[in-house]
Amino acid sequence: MVRLGLIGGSGLEKLNILENTKEVEVSTPYGPPSSSLYVGRIGQCEVIICSRHGREHTIPPTQINNRANIDALRQMECQFIIATTACGSLREEIKRGDIVILDQFIDFTRHRKVTFYDEFVPGQVMHAPMADPFSEHLRNLMIEGARELELSFHPSGTVVTIEGPRFSTRAESNMFRILGADVINMSLAPEVVLAVEAEIPYAAIALSTDYDSWKTDEVAVTWDEIVKVFNENIKHVTRLLIYVINHIKE
Repeated sequence: MVRLGLIGGSGLEKLNILENTKEVEVSTPYGPPSSSLYVGRIGQCEVIICSRHGREHTIPPTQINNRANIDALRQMECQFIIATTACGSLREEIKRGDIVILDQFIDFTRHRKVTFYDEFVPGQVMHAPMADPFSEHLRNLMIEGARELELSFHPSGTVVTIEGPRFSTRAESNMFRILGADVINMSLAPEVVLAVEAEIPYAAIALSTDYDSWKTDEVAVTWDEIVKVFNENIKHVTRLLIYVINHIKE
């Protein structure tokens, strides 16, 4: 049976997509994960859900214990990790409600633990390769699923992760566009980095909810707008997740 970790914003465990559910408490050398793990099955796949911001969305982006979250899924022997995230679009062609299958990231955070290696063991210097951080196997399944389900999606995209919890100024938003980012969020780095270090294939489904603050003919992003658009489109993310989980193989 495939064992898959699923990391997302608060509420994934409330989607009722799992059967035979239970909660599991896991302790790690890095402290507690953001939430207890919600374990269940979809078809022949065991799915372990970790709520990135806690069950009640009480953990701000910078305070997320990413190392504990990834280590907890590693302890549960997850063979793959899929993340979901809301994001702001930095491109005209990425509309509200569009799904982006990310393939690159820019880490613009400054205050987070970005590695498991606080020190090197003599003779075991660790510099994780990061040229292509997102699993091509998982990404291809997501692209195949999005096409089959006829979703509005983009098969690649670069996400820039900022510290938060504030949103970008217009100057920052335009700078990220110049740097080559397609979408922006506050959560995927260093989560993806730690998954790569843990040698667990990782991919992310990003749902565009707003246009950040670069678009002068649009109202700048607000939290209420993000929640509204996310809730209107979560069904598409859920359908894609279920497709990938049902088609994934060891």
